[in-house]
Amino acid sequence: MSVNNTINTFTNINKLYKYLAPLQKEGKSVVTTNGCFDILHAGHIQYLKEAASHGDILVVGVNCDKVVQNLKGKNRPVQNENDRVSIIGALKMVDFAFIFYEDNPCSFLNIIKPDIHVKGGDYSENIIEKPVVEAHGGHVVIVSFKNGYSSSNIIRKIASK
Repeated sequence: MSVNNTINTFTNINKLYKYLAPLQKEGKSVVTTNGCFDILHAGHIQYLKEAASHGDILVVGVNCDKVVQNLKGKNRPVQNENDRVSIIGALKMVDFAFIFYEDNPCSFLNIIKPDIHVKGGDYSENIIEKPVVEAHGGHVVIVSFKNGYSSSNIIRKIASK
């Protein structure tokens, strides 16, 4: 269920939190997730739909360009951080999207204090985010994974044509 479709993309976690905090005080459950989201594909859609089903508000952290490059290589990302956050923020199941600049999401999780933090089925519950989420009373949920779908695979397929 989308809470806010007008102002829902941010480049600053503190500005996002100003919109999110009153909703949390109303008792809305907050779900967070994060990723590069370089080229949107069916695996991303399935993942985000499942994530959204675990609470009232879905907040998605989008890795900044520098972090994506460190994770994926010098030719990545294909799309810049502003475009990627705009695309993710435009999705019906996403209530808020923001760019984060750290190597991992622990910093923003300490600010948002989600009820649930979602990771894809390619992860186990033994992730660095778990202690931060649980310290604030939340828990980690692992959702399914759509095999064969990745931005990297799409890029390789395009390059081979």
